[in-house]
Amino acid sequence: MHYTGTIWRPPYEASSLLLEVTAGCTHHRCKFCTLYHDLPFSFRMSPMEDVESDLLEAQLWSTDPIAMLSARLRGLSRPDHIRRVFLVGANPFVLQFERLKTISEMIHRYLPTVEHIGCFARITDVALKSDQELKELHHLGYEGITIGVETGDDAALTFMNKGYSSQAIIIQANRLDTAQISYNFFYLAGISGAGCGVDGALKTAKIFNMTHPKMIGSSMLTIFPESELYQEIKGGNWSEESELEKLEELKVLIEHLTIHTRIVTDGASNLIQVRGNLPADKEKLVEYLEHLIGNADEAMLREYRVKLRHL
Repeated sequence: MHYTGTIWRPPYEASSLLLEVTAGCTHHRCKFCTLYHDLPFSFRMSPMEDVESDLLEAQLWSTDPIAMLSARLRGLSRPDHIRRVFLVGANPFVLQFERLKTISEMIHRYLPTVEHIGCFARITDVALKSDQELKELHHLGYEGITIGVETGDDAALTFMNKGYSSQAIIIQANRLDTAQISYNFFYLAGISGAGCGVDGALKTAKIFNMTHPKMIGSSMLTIFPESELYQEIKGGNWSEESELEKLEELKVLIEHLTIHTRIVTDGASNLIQVRGNLPADKEKLVEYLEHLIGNADEAMLREYRVKLRHL
């Protein structure tokens, strides 16, 4: 398989086939992000011959000796069929409609058991597609795309150079709803900065309540020295939230969400694990976070953040 640099995927895509169709990020300007700093370029599309070669290799999964052994250890007679493909790269959904269509057709030709195709996307990537193209992408199998919206706080979106507004989140998410393409959001606790976490959570809940994400994956902002945000802190232009403020922010977000969705805090940036369905589990999750906030030690939480070397 052709893979370039560190490969990132959401935790819930663990069982998906990872197919590289892009590498890097077309935006590459978010102040907090260091995920693609190991690449010698900002963004690159994979040659279609490499994509086809990887799909040919994936066809051998059912006869691969390691896959056969893994299946037997799980009590299965043979490896599971590949049901889902996750396209690798920071935002493969930026690709033009015809290329996404070709990739889908190639996937279904070589792997006919595949039912759905997921990927990372930016809000701006959705805006590039017409309503008809989005509807056709749904029929081609694109489903459950993951969008790193991060926040609904416009001041934070602007400061962090996200490249879109909170209103754009609503507009493009509603277009995905109309096209029947389901989507997940990434939320980044701590992005609003010290003293602004609760206000950022309230603004985010207001925006999210006008959308329909299948899942909200919440991470906690971790600042690495090679990031632009680190330089902003050194320059006195921005201050980081405490770990307890980040927990309070997450609690306020959950309290004020009124939509039906699932919220999880998977991933290395989260020392505290929260998982539940809203609104059914709201009271339980809020009580759990209130207990943590009242009893957690800031120094201990901070030690975990400081020692976290990589996401």
